[in-house]
Amino acid sequence: MTRYIALLRGINISGKNKISMPELKTALGEKGFADVKTYLNSGNVIFSDDEPDAVKLAEKIRTIILEIFHLEIPVFVISQDELKVLLSKAPSWWGNDNKDIYNNLIFVIAPHSIETVAEKIGEPSAELEKVQICGNTAFWSFDRKLYAKANWWKKTATSGIGEMITIRTANTLRKISEM
Repeated sequence: MTRYIALLRGINISGKNKISMPELKTALGEKGFADVKTYLNSGNVIFSDDEPDAVKLAEKIRTIILEIFHLEIPVFVISQDELKVLLSKAPSWWGNDNKDIYNNLIFVIAPHSIETVAEKIGEPSAELEKVQICGNTAFWSFDRKLYAKANWWKKTATSGIGEMITIRTANTLRKISEM
């Protein structure tokens, strides 16, 4: 059985798309997923399954959420081993202890591509943010104090882009890669 991580996009934010993590954990267990755990209230689910296709798993979870919670939630799934390999490829400027910088990893939800996302967003704002594409993801860091001026910050939540991605912090990803 493979250990996977599902990242749900846009749940439990400002009272929108409310999903109880304990209820989701129970529902996924009842639908056949093994050793289900959740982390934080922002849609991080760790589980085991025999299905080798992460896109099929994402669709199955999306369908379960629609069925149980009546919400259309985009889901991204990656194996825990793949996430560990991805994190090992992080650029030296990403995920360090500098509290002035906010470090995120952008995951692109199938069938979209990081190239399409990056093209729609445009170049990162010099001096304010850094972006490095790795596979179908992007390591992204920005200045905490000047984030509102950063091009990628302004555009990642806009219509036509926000639905294509889900974002997690370096600290969250490090934690769930070990659960």
